Amino acid sequence: MKRKFTWLLSLTLVLSVFLAACSGGDDKGSKGSDKSAENKDVEQVLNLINGDAIPSMDPSMATDEYGFQFLGATMEGLYRLGEDAKVEKGIAESHEVSTDGLTWTFKLREDAKWSNGDPVTANDFVYAWQRAVNPDTGSEYGPYMMGGVIKNATEISKGEKKLEELGVKADGDYTLVVELANPTAYFESLTTFGTFLPLNQKFVEEKGDKFATSSDTLLSNGPFVLENWESTAQKWNLAKNDTYWDADTVKLEKINYVVVKDAQTMVDLYEKGEVDRASLSSDLVDQYSSHEDYTVKADNSVFYLKMNQTRNKALANKNIRAAISRAFDKQALVDTILNNGSLVANGLIPADFTPMPDGSGDFRKVSGDLVTYDTAAAKEFWEKGLKELGTKSVEIEFLGGDTDVSKTMNEYLANQLQTNLPGLKVTLKQVPFEQRLDLDTKQDYDLQLAGWGPDYLDPYTFLSLWVTDGGNNKMGYSNPEYDKLLEETTTTLATDNEARYQNFLKAEKILFDDAAIAPVYQRAGAFLSSPKIQGLIENPFGPTYEYKWTSVGAAE
Repeated sequence: MKRKFTWLLSLTLVLSVFLAACSGGDDKGSKGSDKSAENKDVEQVLNLINGDAIPSMDPSMATDEYGFQFLGATMEGLYRLGEDAKVEKGIAESHEVSTDGLTWTFKLREDAKWSNGDPVTANDFVYAWQRAVNPDTGSEYGPYMMGGVIKNATEISKGEKKLEELGVKADGDYTLVVELANPTAYFESLTTFGTFLPLNQKFVEEKGDKFATSSDTLLSNGPFVLENWESTAQKWNLAKNDTYWDADTVKLEKINYVVVKDAQTMVDLYEKGEVDRASLSSDLVDQYSSHEDYTVKADNSVFYLKMNQTRNKALANKNIRAAISRAFDKQALVDTILNNGSLVANGLIPADFTPMPDGSGDFRKVSGDLVTYDTAAAKEFWEKGLKELGTKSVEIEFLGGDTDVSKTMNEYLANQLQTNLPGLKVTLKQVPFEQRLDLDTKQDYDLQLAGWGPDYLDPYTFLSLWVTDGGNNKMGYSNPEYDKLLEETTTTLATDNEARYQNFLKAEKILFDDAAIAPVYQRAGAFLSSPKIQGLIENPFGPTYEYKWTSVGAAE
């Protein structure tokens, strides 16, 4: 979001269009806005658009940016992200770390309550984290986010150890003790992520299979509560949670959401004053680029083609994958199809995401361009691949989203591949967002455009996607040397950040030497946003937006 997924973080093109980062007036992103006094008589209500239904509001099961966005708004973990990604107090008031970096002891506040009045306790975290790695739960993110981080999480998720052996214990109601598998420098920020949210055990077990399927089967302990929602809802609301421990800080009384997939419809609603933000498709950017509310914002999400090596024999061939990786014009895609400030991606780690610890510069610049548009090279790889397969033609099904912009993107990529790779036939399968997530999980696809937004500020959040049998791999990629390099960054090299980053550089190179994925673009968004939106925080990972400190300003 963000995730996500999922995010997973898999993010789809629909996210690039409908979850573009937002900005408003000059004081955006400031928690301590000095305009709060003059805004106190302004109706604190926002009307916003979401690109699709929310697939899941279960913290253990959410895998996408939509789910993590609304989990972040309605719930709170040990900490939450504030301005400039600073970790702010949540349910935890403080923590201590042992000298070996393996034991974290969190002191929880005693005034935090669930929306039903129950206190939020250490056991709520123990139960939620155990549930996330319990193989019977079927969580994708639990094993992914906690494996190799929380002691015994990996073994439990594989059914090799008991739930009670997970490295998380309650020492009374308001002390949480966490044992890590290895020292993890980014663990504090990791606790802000949706998978680490607490759950009220009695409530979850009482609701059973209906838990988190509607507003009536949800509990909140965060700034807002979700109203008028069920799993297929096209409209819903976030309302201020008066039982939230820091409710006095929350200025917004309500945020109304409506699902809209068509960009022109979004703009029409914005022009009528019915919504306060609207994403712009490429054909609308030129028309509205001089509008006083026009804004462009880049983020850290990277989109790529996933090539499933398990379902399609041709995609199991490295030369075929290498050909596909080089057979589409990315610059034309970002300039014409997106036209919103997005950047060409020639690697996996985004630009301006994280610097090298040795001071040598931005990771992306140091790693360089690992795969670029090159039709001559693409044809050469293609002919080698066809010869190895003993065929003159290949058929591939391309899984994509069903929004207008998604369809345009899918058609462009399919046309480029068929034009530049003689003998290739691409069949488009365009489905709603939730169905695409399901097909990805089942590995029921050949080729798909997916993406990832970071879950924390470290290259591991991207590169760990492709470890053998990883929860987000879902395309059958495996390389023992790649796995070894990633494992070392969390074990023998865990406390040597410079060495960790050298492993990351090597691993990224292996990923593209193997043509595992085909990078497409780093996301940005063009949109119209009302200047009355003040104090909105845009997160570099986790939920895309933080509304706890947002308010509606007076009309100018």
